[in-house]
Amino acid sequence: MAKINTPRGKLVRKFGENIFGNPKYDKLLNRKPYGPGQHAQTRRGKISNYGTQLQEKQKIKFMYGLLEKQFRITFKKAEKLKGETGTNMLQLLESRLDNVVYRMGFGSTRAESRQLVAHNSILVNGAKVNIASFSVSAGDVISLREKAKKQLRVQSALQLAAQRSESSWVNVNSEKMEGTFIRNPDREDLPSEINENLIVELYSK
Repeated sequence: MAKINTPRGKLVRKFGENIFGNPKYDKLLNRKPYGPGQHAQTRRGKISNYGTQLQEKQKIKFMYGLLEKQFRITFKKAEKLKGETGTNMLQLLESRLDNVVYRMGFGSTRAESRQLVAHNSILVNGAKVNIASFSVSAGDVISLREKAKKQLRVQSALQLAAQRSESSWVNVNSEKMEGTFIRNPDREDLPSEINENLIVELYSK
């Protein structure tokens, strides 16, 4: 399971965005709207094109909780599919089981959702799946095992999810604690802050 060793607060401040989706990082950015480090507020200098591309790749990699090798494999798969490589890449990331669990609100963050998957708490079409990178297909039903439904973190995550805007590509029944992956999201469904074209340019060199 991918593990981020850098403190998440530092990463959020580095990218200037709440890439992990936890409300506490919104508060952190409001208090410290500048990068981490002693001289963050006084640093100057223009980032090169390569630096901008690399930073965007790192942002998305951390956002979805992938290691470098996992991210590269995902990109190579996206290249082989029909359509735009950048959009394909985002759709592959969005269809990962850990991300779908997050989008449905069963985990408050992708990291927490990944734990639910790894701890055998998630069912796909009634069958136990504990592989975070499992690719969910249109029509698949994602649900929680009975023991997991009673976990306080799951109930808390559902309450947080109710405050977020719903994802149009998933349909969730909060009472039953299950949801259906309707389709892959269209590009306009996903955050405009993501610039996947920078990553395509980076890997095309």
